[in-house]
Amino acid sequence: MQSNPVLEAFGNAKTAINNNSSRFGKFVEIQFDKKGRISGAAIRTYLLERSRVCQISDPERNYHCFYLLCAAPPEEIEKYKLGNPKSFHYLNQSNCYELVGVSDAQEYVATRRAMDVVGINEKEQDAIFRVVAAILHLGNINFEKDEDIDSALVKDEQSLFHLHMTAELLMCDPLSLEDALCKRVMVTPEEIIKKSLDPHAAAVSRDGLAKTIYSRLFDWLVDKINVSIGQDPSSKCLIGILDIYGFESFKANSFEQFCINFTNEKLQQHFNQHVFKMEQEEYAKEEINWNYVEFVDNQDVLDLIEKKPGGIIALLDEACMFPKSTHETFAQKLYQKFQDHKRFIKPKLTRSDFTIAHYAGEVQYQSDQFLDKNKYYVVAEHQDLLSASKCSFIVGLFPPLSEESAKSSKFSSICSRFKIQLQQLMDILNSTEPHYIRCVKPNNLLKPATFDNINVIQQLRSGGVLEVIRIKCAGYPAHRTFSEFLIRFGILAPEILKGKYEEKVACKWILEKMELKGYLMGKTKLFLRAEQMAELDAKKARLLRNSARVIQRQIRTYTTRKDYIILRKSSIHIQSHWRGKLARELYKYKRKEVAAVKIQKNLRRQLARRAYTGIRISALVVQTGFRAMAARKDFRFREQTKAATIIQACWRCQRVVSYYKKLKKASVISQSRWRGRMVKNSEAATIIQAYWRRYRAVSYYKKLKKASAISQCTWRRRTAGKDHSNVKMAIRETGSDEEENHKLEKQVEELRCFLPSEKHLKMDLEEEKAQEIDMSRFSLQTSPNKVDKTNALPLEEHYAVLRTIEVHPAVIEISTPISDTEKVENLNAEVKKLKALLLSEKQRADNFERTHAEVCKLSEKRRKKLEETERRVYQLQASLNNVFQDVIFNVRSICRAENDLICFIELKFNICTH
Repeated sequence: MQSNPVLEAFGNAKTAINNNSSRFGKFVEIQFDKKGRISGAAIRTYLLERSRVCQISDPERNYHCFYLLCAAPPEEIEKYKLGNPKSFHYLNQSNCYELVGVSDAQEYVATRRAMDVVGINEKEQDAIFRVVAAILHLGNINFEKDEDIDSALVKDEQSLFHLHMTAELLMCDPLSLEDALCKRVMVTPEEIIKKSLDPHAAAVSRDGLAKTIYSRLFDWLVDKINVSIGQDPSSKCLIGILDIYGFESFKANSFEQFCINFTNEKLQQHFNQHVFKMEQEEYAKEEINWNYVEFVDNQDVLDLIEKKPGGIIALLDEACMFPKSTHETFAQKLYQKFQDHKRFIKPKLTRSDFTIAHYAGEVQYQSDQFLDKNKYYVVAEHQDLLSASKCSFIVGLFPPLSEESAKSSKFSSICSRFKIQLQQLMDILNSTEPHYIRCVKPNNLLKPATFDNINVIQQLRSGGVLEVIRIKCAGYPAHRTFSEFLIRFGILAPEILKGKYEEKVACKWILEKMELKGYLMGKTKLFLRAEQMAELDAKKARLLRNSARVIQRQIRTYTTRKDYIILRKSSIHIQSHWRGKLARELYKYKRKEVAAVKIQKNLRRQLARRAYTGIRISALVVQTGFRAMAARKDFRFREQTKAATIIQACWRCQRVVSYYKKLKKASVISQSRWRGRMVKNSEAATIIQAYWRRYRAVSYYKKLKKASAISQCTWRRRTAGKDHSNVKMAIRETGSDEEENHKLEKQVEELRCFLPSEKHLKMDLEEEKAQEIDMSRFSLQTSPNKVDKTNALPLEEHYAVLRTIEVHPAVIEISTPISDTEKVENLNAEVKKLKALLLSEKQRADNFERTHAEVCKLSEKRRKKLEETERRVYQLQASLNNVFQDVIFNVRSICRAENDLICFIELKFNICTH
């Protein structure tokens, strides 16, 4: 299980439709010995996508291991001189660097842990990631053309740095590495010639080295995992799991998609042979009269691809053997060879593309890189360079070639090697009993619980699932031999099993008894529909369930009756003994009960009397104490409330008086300034406005003052009445006459203190009224002289008034005649209206004065009532003193009679109050 993270890290990558697509085929073998025990396992891989190391398209990613190494801990990154994936040419060809919901740093740790489990030690792990880092640095080596000759040179300092880093990681000489990338050695009978490559050929050589190193590294990992797992060469029984790439059709399809789809064509043929052809052969073998269902056979596609000598693979290998062949000449050969083939289509708008009609649909291939990707060889300079490395791990990846293999010039291609591996895989599959699992991708958005119906149907159709369902529904999916059928369903007709009938006849009678129709009977097998098999299983389960219930019912009845008889005898014996014991216990209990009742009666009476006496005395004392405490608390509250009321009344009175004075002063100042500025208006309007504003302020103040006085008197009267009634009630309940007397004395003193303030308030009102009368008279006397008032204003205002008079001469009493008679008439009418308004305001002022006189009379009456209340309070105080003396005398006589009890109650009362 731990081999999966290692193989996925080095063999999986993100594609346009899958974030973790396997870019190689994998066949896992679980091997068994003769006793059926697991004896070994092995992993076979097919066609690693080598070109992805150097070329990726957006939005795909390179193999996961490159990104995991870039997300390694800081010490690892510093060790290999790595950085952001965007800085490497083999990774920045796409804009996708991270996967959603996947942490490359965590995956790196998990991969290292999996390597430990599969037996890769620390030294080998370090060597593996050194090789991966070397490939990244190798991709950043760029070349440019030499000025003198047509040869490639390292482009700049940055490329030179990556060249040295690659040589350091691969433990080889930097100059030798540069020569291996930029030069080729040609061996002739006469001499050895070194040929310089141009920048493009050097870049191709660089990418070829990277692909070769990575493919050798991947093969080494697979061999290491197989060695760690342990194989059993002598095993003849195995269970194989084939996990291989599915059918692929992208916008741009290259050599890899061609090989992948060729593999899927092979597997589809095997699937057809196993499901369709074997199904029809079995019907024919049993001589069943059944109409054959035709299915799509892809043998013609396989012949088109792999047939010798005229298949596509054969033509591709032939083109690779000629140095001057190009992808265009290869495409022209295909057009000429297969122009009449129904599975081969030539696109109209391209010169080198070709289309193959696969079983899953048409796929258009671009043959641009078919020849380069099909060549499988290691450049001799690369082989010599890495074989001379100082790192034993890299030397193991590139062992020195033997003389025979070095001298051999036989051509080898990827397609031919892959075809051999695929044929070996098909031989293994044909020797086993296969079971198929079709993986369906629900959507291309990588979202859960979302199904793209069109996409799913297309996958089911291309995978042959719909064809299988059609054939299975048209035929008889349930095949059973007669003996198997009787063993399984003979219980449905036990009377038939008792007789000695033939198996075929017995099966027929069972089906007739179950009233089934539409089945077929062959020579040795019975063919049933899918719903018929399910119906027989349901009837069998129902029969077994009913039989089990009958058996269970009889057994439970027998065991229950047996237990009941034993329990009945035992219970009768136990009951006889317990009844005698209970009778004796009951007699003893009744004797004790009679004696206990007598004792309890006397004891309860004495305790009840004692408790009643103590509770009564305690209740009296507690009630007295609580009433006194409540009275004191209420007295303190009233004192605080009264003081707060007095303070609030004084503060509000002072605030109203000060507000009035400020308002009065501000109104006088504003009026004086306003009159000076409004000289240009008529004299009568100015005087009337001034009187109106002053009168409105005075009337508002009088109303406010009158309302405050009335509300204060009303509130004091109510509070005095409440205090008087509360004092009476407290005197009756608690008898605390001395405290109440003191309280009443304080109230009387406060009332006495408040009377002078009322008198002063009344005097202030009268003085303010006289002042206002004087002010009104003064304003009447000074109204004709507006020009004199302007002199009292500031100098700038005085000048402004003069300028206004000059501009508007109509304001002066002795003015020039006005030519506009209509304006004069309007002004006269307005003056008359203002005079009428002045008369009405004077009348209202007289009414307010009369109202003020009435309020003064009312306040005098209330003062007299207050004096009468004070006299009554004095009388009440005298009577309270007499009552208080009588109460004290009675309490002292009681205390002398019961000294001990009082001491106890006082202690209890003190504890309760705390």
